[in-house]
Amino acid sequence: MNSSPLDSASTGAAADPLSQVRIVLVSTQHPGNIGSTARAMLTMGLTDLVLVNPDRFPHPQARANATHATDVLDRARVVKTLDEAVSDCGWVVALSARPRHLGDAPLQPWDSADKALGLARQGARVALVFGCERTGLTNDELDHCHATTLIPTNPDFSSLNLSQAVQVMCYELRRSTVQGQVTTAAKDGHPWYAPPSADDVERFYEHLQRLLLSTGFIDPSNPRHLMRRLRTFFNRAAPDRNELNILRGILTSFEKPKNRRVPL
Repeated sequence: MNSSPLDSASTGAAADPLSQVRIVLVSTQHPGNIGSTARAMLTMGLTDLVLVNPDRFPHPQARANATHATDVLDRARVVKTLDEAVSDCGWVVALSARPRHLGDAPLQPWDSADKALGLARQGARVALVFGCERTGLTNDELDHCHATTLIPTNPDFSSLNLSQAVQVMCYELRRSTVQGQVTTAAKDGHPWYAPPSADDVERFYEHLQRLLLSTGFIDPSNPRHLMRRLRTFFNRAAPDRNELNILRGILTSFEKPKNRRVPL
């Protein structure tokens, strides 16, 4: 039996860091862009596609634009929420040109690709998240990502098609893989570092907000402003799985303090 393009691209997937990278499209309006995205992915060796509430999928136009990458479409998952799409991911990167007054400066595409491949080589799953064609990602959706990336387009004409943006990022991932030049933060290089899943991180933020509301530290009528600053702080710190468990334990100790004798 002849192998499909996807089967060929997936050979040795266990050893291929690109198999750990997921492309997530949120609220895609035109089915042709989904097909073009699948083609852009497979040309660079990526096959994991997740669609969050697409307007029309499956659709003949998606298959037509995918050309020989229809296997990517056939294996694509359709989910209802962004949380569901990235719950098992250790690092979630938003592609966005939306200006934000809070948060760190966006990463360059090549820096995002290098860090993504560094984490993927350690077995962590990484997601690159793209918003809908008309409005991009909302602030709430950006809040569920650990970092943002901005493709440096021509400031006089910055319009970039969705699948073109995906192609740029897939190329950067492929380049980083082929060259083998992975530049990551110092902690990412240690074998003991295991990033928590996005689902674990979200539970930590929910726990933190619940505690800060109970103490009156944050305004219950507008908790998001401070929580976005705190998300930026902890995303920059990038606690590993054990460190996040320690932080959760600290929060629990404030909620349920233990009577322990403090030595004088």
